[in-house]
Amino acid sequence: MLNFRSVNIVTGIILLILLGFYLFFNITLWCVILACIIWLLITMLGSGLIHWNYHLKALNYNANIKTNHVAITFDDGPNSNFTPKVLSLLEKHHAKATFFCVGKHIESHPDIFKTIIDHGHTVGNHTYSHANTFGFFSTNKVMAELQKTNNIVKNISGLHLNLYRPAFGVTNPRIKQAVKKLNLTTIGWNKRSLDTTKLNEEQVLKRITTNIKKGDVILLHDTSEKTIRVLERLLLFLQEKNLQSVTVNDLFNVQAYA
Repeated sequence: MLNFRSVNIVTGIILLILLGFYLFFNITLWCVILACIIWLLITMLGSGLIHWNYHLKALNYNANIKTNHVAITFDDGPNSNFTPKVLSLLEKHHAKATFFCVGKHIESHPDIFKTIIDHGHTVGNHTYSHANTFGFFSTNKVMAELQKTNNIVKNISGLHLNLYRPAFGVTNPRIKQAVKKLNLTTIGWNKRSLDTTKLNEEQVLKRITTNIKKGDVILLHDTSEKTIRVLERLLLFLQEKNLQSVTVNDLFNVQAYA
């Protein structure tokens, strides 16, 4: 896979060289401007596309897996209207999943959160607030969000979460530093369903199932009726393809809880 961070480092070096040539050898300013634009574009995309592993390494796909396993993951819950329906479908189809939960939602629905664990699924940290401005938080504020969620989970379940998924999949050097200090394992995805957008059920299902293969990590949200319908069809599709959904810690052989 192309290492976009390396590409951007090289671009930065070229930018400095071009700047030197501009200052001392009268190279055209447009070359410097173009290099600046390329560097900025790669940085912006690298911050928003978690599977690039640009700022920090995330587990997005297991290319070396031998078993016919995929990992279905759910973000932004627990949700009183839809998480119980998700759990019912998973139980019906003997599937396991991973729920990246928002701290304030765990506070609001502790019983649903405990039910997720009781059903044998894995839970992970998805920040406390899931704020739209999370990508602009300082390192200390990111750490405070993650620690607050972990403390809530510890009080409710006795578990200390080891798995983390960034809000919106956004990463940057401050988030990287916070994750490193807290010794968390970052989980991304390589199958983004876009189930929270205006795409209809058919379009969402097609995004997931097209070229699906063992080792894939699927991103869904336990926050809508559309996703419930997609999930039921997805579980049937996986059975037809002889694929089984497991937790991400099983898929990657990592520790879910410290």
